[in-house]
Amino acid sequence: MIIKRREFLKISSLAAASLLMPSFLKSMTLDHALNPGQKILIVLQFTGGNDGLNTVIPTRNDIYFKERGDISIKDSLALNDETGINPALSYFKELHDNGELSVLNNVGYPDPNKSHFRSMDIWHSASKSDEFLETGWLGRFLDEECYSCDHPTQALEVDDMLSLALKGDNNKAFAFKDPKRLYQTSQEKYFKSLYDDHHHDDETVSYLYQTLGSTINNAEYIFEKSKAKKTDQTYPNSQLGKDFRTVASLIKSDINTQVYYLSIGSFDTHVNQNERQQKLFGEINEAVKSFVADMKANGKFNDILLMTFSEFGRRVSQNASKGTDHGTANQMFFISGGLKKKGILNPLPDLQNLNEGDLIYTEDFRKVYATVLKNWLQADSSKVLGWKNGIYDFI
Repeated sequence: MIIKRREFLKISSLAAASLLMPSFLKSMTLDHALNPGQKILIVLQFTGGNDGLNTVIPTRNDIYFKERGDISIKDSLALNDETGINPALSYFKELHDNGELSVLNNVGYPDPNKSHFRSMDIWHSASKSDEFLETGWLGRFLDEECYSCDHPTQALEVDDMLSLALKGDNNKAFAFKDPKRLYQTSQEKYFKSLYDDHHHDDETVSYLYQTLGSTINNAEYIFEKSKAKKTDQTYPNSQLGKDFRTVASLIKSDINTQVYYLSIGSFDTHVNQNERQQKLFGEINEAVKSFVADMKANGKFNDILLMTFSEFGRRVSQNASKGTDHGTANQMFFISGGLKKKGILNPLPDLQNLNEGDLIYTEDFRKVYATVLKNWLQADSSKVLGWKNGIYDFI
């Protein structure tokens, strides 16, 4: 069967949803649900380098207000005597007051890189700044779990493309934006007939068609699970709101998925930062509020952990365009009904001790990953990360 370039691109687009890992997709048809009480991780990526100093505000630090005369947040919501949170994250304040939010400040890594692409790769792969890995920390988690359980642990990313974080050597997560759209595309007669009629001796081309077949076979499974227990919770009409609604529906079904990955951006606020950040925070605030309410109503909140991160923070001083430029360390949020330690976990950034205008990290992000892997996902963090420098005790 001869196909044209346009048709081939359509095939490639659909096949890309499976991330060239048919063996993983086939595992999704296994009739195994998560065990009751088994923990679920949701990662929310703040793409573009969120400004942490205007997220969690040092309300009594004169240096902060001096260096940010135009953009400092003067109406923050108090978390304690010296710390506030951006007013656009009002629900995060509520979570904090309820003991359902933890904040870890000054998270980063040695020899930080200010390139969006490189720093994101470092966070995704959990590599050193001078080390280049082709697998991600959650992908290696999937690889490791394949050797210690009856069936592969599954992970889903609500996006059109799979992030490095979820790519392993032997297993990869599955990326899709909309379960219904994926299913409808997979059911087109053209794709089915193309797969049925395919015979090709070239190994690479044959593999592509096999992947297409796996996607067709499993798209229905994902779609059916996504609508099995539709939520009654009202979600905002933003893209993030829709993404969280999809995740909530899957969590409430019997799909065997332990890791979900979402993203929002861009937080690259070189110009007029406050307007952009406020808009993004508003979307996050409302989406998370609906999701948490949904999880609580269905008795799931104690078993989910929502973790946020960004590839880097911003410089302490504002720039001439009422924005901020690429920086280094940042904070991470942790939201759950199962936190062991709550609130502000460690000191705020030291604005008197900077490295050429940048914050100096005090907490290594790989220690955070090791904590999540070991204490939440019950995985061997040393095998996944090679990390042997301790873990935290907030979960």
